[in-house]
Amino acid sequence: MDKITFTILGLGSRSTSFYLTELNKLYHQKKGGYSTCPFLLLNANFDRINSLLPNTSESLDAVIKYYISEIEKMDIESILIPNITLHETIDRLAITKKILHPIHLTASKIKNNNWHEVILFGSLFSMKFDYIRSIFNSNGIKTILPSEEDMLFIDEFRKQVYNETETKELIKNYYLLIEKYTANTPVVLACTELSIFKPLANKNLLDMALVQMEAAVSIIK
Repeated sequence: MDKITFTILGLGSRSTSFYLTELNKLYHQKKGGYSTCPFLLLNANFDRINSLLPNTSESLDAVIKYYISEIEKMDIESILIPNITLHETIDRLAITKKILHPIHLTASKIKNNNWHEVILFGSLFSMKFDYIRSIFNSNGIKTILPSEEDMLFIDEFRKQVYNETETKELIKNYYLLIEKYTANTPVVLACTELSIFKPLANKNLLDMALVQMEAAVSIIK
């Protein structure tokens, strides 16, 4: 029997469902047959968390620490959190289990690809504030931002996906934007809602969520 090595902290309904589906796909690709990914899931009340995001705070620390303390009681090695922004709060906490940290994992992947600069697609908060960029910078990676107009579109697209109100036209324009920016420079997706509709087979596109999930599947024994 494959050992269960990680727990997922369930958050927003659509993003968590996306992670569960993609983890099963990745594990099936690895094992074949009727394989589905073995993990534990602790589903949080995301309304309590989302109302405190995107900024860090002692209130948010307390909410996340409660859920993390419940996970740490489990016989697992690692924790997967399907929300990029929330990792700034995770970094503030003392946690005994290994965090499958999408930003640090992505920085390593970027360096392995010998990329020295990337364009960041994420929430407006993630793009404008320095949390992700500071980690990339400490790894010798230059971060470029889209134009102001394009950042506003990306954030609006993200919101529409979260609310499940995206249209075919909106998705088409999102694809065109990715195609425009990846023509000359690699693009990093740093938001789960953006990952849900990412185009496939673009070698200049790196998805933090996928990097995180691949790391999770790789540690299953």
